[in-house]
Amino acid sequence: MADIKEETKNVEAPEMEKEETPPQKTKRVASLDIFRGLTVALMVLVDDAGGEWPVIGHAPWNGCNLADFVMPFFLFIVGMAIALALKRIPEKLVAIRKVILRTLKLLFWGLLLQGGYSHAPDKLTYGVDMKRIRWCGILQRIALAYFVVAMVEISMQTSQAKVLSRERFSIFKLYYRHWVVGGCVLVVYLATLYGTYVPDWQFLVENTDSPDFGKILTVSCNVRGKLDPPCNAVGYVDRQVLGINHMYPHPAWKRSKACTKSSPHEGPFRNDAPSWCWAPFEPEGILSSISAILSTVIGVHFGHVLIHFKDHSSRLLHWIAMGVVLLLLGIILHFTNAIPLNKQLYTLSYVCVTSGAAALVFSAFYILVDIGKLRYVFMPLEWIGMNAMLVYVMAAEGIFAGFINGWYYDDPHNTLVYWIQKHVFIGVWHSKRVGTLMYVIFAEILFWAIIAGLFHWLGIYWKL
Repeated sequence: MADIKEETKNVEAPEMEKEETPPQKTKRVASLDIFRGLTVALMVLVDDAGGEWPVIGHAPWNGCNLADFVMPFFLFIVGMAIALALKRIPEKLVAIRKVILRTLKLLFWGLLLQGGYSHAPDKLTYGVDMKRIRWCGILQRIALAYFVVAMVEISMQTSQAKVLSRERFSIFKLYYRHWVVGGCVLVVYLATLYGTYVPDWQFLVENTDSPDFGKILTVSCNVRGKLDPPCNAVGYVDRQVLGINHMYPHPAWKRSKACTKSSPHEGPFRNDAPSWCWAPFEPEGILSSISAILSTVIGVHFGHVLIHFKDHSSRLLHWIAMGVVLLLLGIILHFTNAIPLNKQLYTLSYVCVTSGAAALVFSAFYILVDIGKLRYVFMPLEWIGMNAMLVYVMAAEGIFAGFINGWYYDDPHNTLVYWIQKHVFIGVWHSKRVGTLMYVIFAEILFWAIIAGLFHWLGIYWKL
């Protein structure tokens, strides 16, 4: 996803791979492809198995489960790819044109896949009421972060040609504009999050399962600086700018203890559930997406380290040290109740923990693949990473499964996909939870890894 091409420059070790545009024969950064492939695989896993395994699904509100690492990992990877890809485009106008075009492509696919037009894989229909189109989504967030960070990178293209001095923190000084932009993003985000007054608000209940279906409910707030589900500034900004009809109707907070006794599983709402449990909320909204730019800023810094540091040990020392510091900072902020970990608000502690984790995971792949020569072990993930957009669209967004479900016998639920799930996996394991997990791992992730490997063998890649 957001498969930006990358390469390395003046890398001392021959195993560090690089990539350029045709017609030149190029190589890719294998560890980055594998990390990207892992992230896409995790997205498929948590999306399709998270319902049966809430521990890997999104946290209902505060906290950080496996699913909550997927988006920051993508943004981190995009940042690294920006540093590696844009350095080979010397002309700024050409680079700007490429960045704008790729941003528009990301926005287009984001609206098409998550705006409500596609109903795959469960419903054999398509189309969206423009009064209710969802403007925000995963690819739209990536588009914003990519555009901002890429433009800053283009403005400092000459920095990549400079020799890094021996001064401490010279890599930070060389690319100071990125950190200035990151600082401005953080100030705007925190000032808005804690300084915005959130008044009472109303919404129309459109869930037919609700006893209040068709009624207009009021949520009482009249507060400033609250980070709870109904009265935070992130939701307020989205309601004011996007409009409540254009927000995600199934937020993770519906699985919170305040809403359902089945928490963290989905289930019927409590009789005393607060009114906001029925309300929509945009997890990829405007203010949280502004904060998400920080994940890409950190990622582009790691790409700069890969370019300027000439040996494995210096790179790993910098990456691991920064990753540990970020991880500890985020944990301290969360457990001291200063700033909670929250994916839906994209809080500072969440940025730190997930970016630190991304740094350590990438460093681990770098050690295993680029130093330990264990690339063959991770080939399925590398294949997925090289065709991330293909796997994201077909598997994570269910387009391929929706296509297969379109060919049914007698009943729309009597399809090949449902038959495989029921008889090959759930029936064999005599457990819906285990069978669903095995289906996702083998019939989705491994299947698409093989397809991506075949495409790689044929030299076919879906790039934006």
